[in-house]
Amino acid sequence: MLVAPFGALHSLPVVRLYPTPPERLVDQAGRPYFLWDSDLTLADFVRRLAESPPDGRAYLVGKLMRQARPDDVFTFVGVDEIVALWPRLLRYLGKQRPFWSWLLRYWGYPVDAA
Repeated sequence: MLVAPFGALHSLPVVRLYPTPPERLVDQAGRPYFLWDSDLTLADFVRRLAESPPDGRAYLVGKLMRQARPDDVFTFVGVDEIVALWPRLLRYLGKQRPFWSWLLRYWGYPVDAA
């Protein structure tokens, strides 16, 4: 699938994403691979993403960015939202913070370096 980063500058190249197929995203109980340490189904996760206040949403998005494949992150959240939540996300990114800082800066978004 060819997509441009959400909100990206027009001069940026097209990015090819390969999200995990839906049938491989969850286990038999409906839990996504990136929530291995939580007892949430994919439906619960999506509902909480939609209903949580900004700090709760930052926790969930940070967990997603920390534990999911980058291509799968964009199945659930766009770049513009990641940038808007960035100050709240930082504490939840763990060892993935340098990667996400680099990627967003590469795409032209003004976020701090790790």
